[in-house]
Amino acid sequence: MSTKSAFPLLLLNMFLANLSMGLVIPIVPELLEQFTASGQAAGYLVSCFGLTQFLFSPLAGNLSDRYGRKPMIIIGLILFAISNLLAALAGDLTLLFVSRLIGGVGSAALIPSIIAYIADITADEQRSKAMSWLGASMTSGFIIGPGVGGLLAEWGIKTPFYVSACVGLLAMICSLWGLPESLSENIRQMHRQVKGKRDNVFRQIVLSVRSRYFVLLLIVFAMTFGLTHFEAIFPLFVVQVYGFTTRQIAILLTVCSLIGTLNQLLLTDAITRRFGEKRIIVVMLLLSAVSLVFLLFSGHFYYVMVVTMLFFTFNNILRPTINTLLSRVAGDEQGFVAGMNNAYTSLGTIFGPMLAGILFEVHFNLPYLFGGFVLLLSSIFTGSRLRKVLSSANS
Repeated sequence: MSTKSAFPLLLLNMFLANLSMGLVIPIVPELLEQFTASGQAAGYLVSCFGLTQFLFSPLAGNLSDRYGRKPMIIIGLILFAISNLLAALAGDLTLLFVSRLIGGVGSAALIPSIIAYIADITADEQRSKAMSWLGASMTSGFIIGPGVGGLLAEWGIKTPFYVSACVGLLAMICSLWGLPESLSENIRQMHRQVKGKRDNVFRQIVLSVRSRYFVLLLIVFAMTFGLTHFEAIFPLFVVQVYGFTTRQIAILLTVCSLIGTLNQLLLTDAITRRFGEKRIIVVMLLLSAVSLVFLLFSGHFYYVMVVTMLFFTFNNILRPTINTLLSRVAGDEQGFVAGMNNAYTSLGTIFGPMLAGILFEVHFNLPYLFGGFVLLLSSIFTGSRLRKVLSSANS
């Protein structure tokens, strides 16, 4: 199998990695009731995944430069399966948290390696389209996860985890057999000869702050913060405030994610060529903020569905645009930049759900008001700072 023919398998692996993040969301109310836990635990369950993802992503990105993309992808899929199996076997909240921590490590190994792999095998003129498809698999996996989890939970609250573990093992076997290495031995040898000065995640964060692509990483953080802020508390919000059922939540999120992904595939390339990356990024951040606030205006099922679909669409269009720009400015640091992309995604996954859980206990409207505020600030801040990045990307 050639590297380019491996593209569908990479998309599947990215989808599965992000599916694991969102899988637990719709069954959180039942899990908390089963384990007699507080509402804040809903945010912490999502945040702990992001914690280990954050700590291990930069290291995994560098390891993929030194030893190849394929070994890290295989390791990530194995940890993905172990994480879900432990979640299925969990008899208390502690083991469930452990499973989510392991899942974060698996995601750290998997996602930067897939992003770097696609950068390896695509030319500059093809990369925007490739990253659009990758972004679709990434966001749709995280967004569809809650819907799939809710539907599978009708056969038992642990069923989503068992199914996910089996699919992860199947993906690992397929990758082991059918995925070639995209990075030549000469390049891997060159990276191994460089001393590992960047392996410390906090040192890498400092390095990224000084980089030419820092503003793009900030957008990655804000975008993920808004999405996870929305999703972590969404089941509790619509159950306690609007009276939705688990089945309604699953249907709503599944339909909205599919429409949002379709809109992304149909619209992203065309509107980016028409309006340019800067306008798309600024406007999508602004519209994401507005849609979060609009969620508070009515509890009618179809109104919530439309607003949620719009929020997912704006988020889905934003992510591949950012990933494309990051890959273009990365140069020969594809693994490092992909690792930092995942690290900033992880930071959003840590703080978004954690703050959402805390704010929800103060007042149920606060998570969405605060999430909208963060996205609005990001739109204003990045609008004036993207020109230099775009000049660097186009030079």
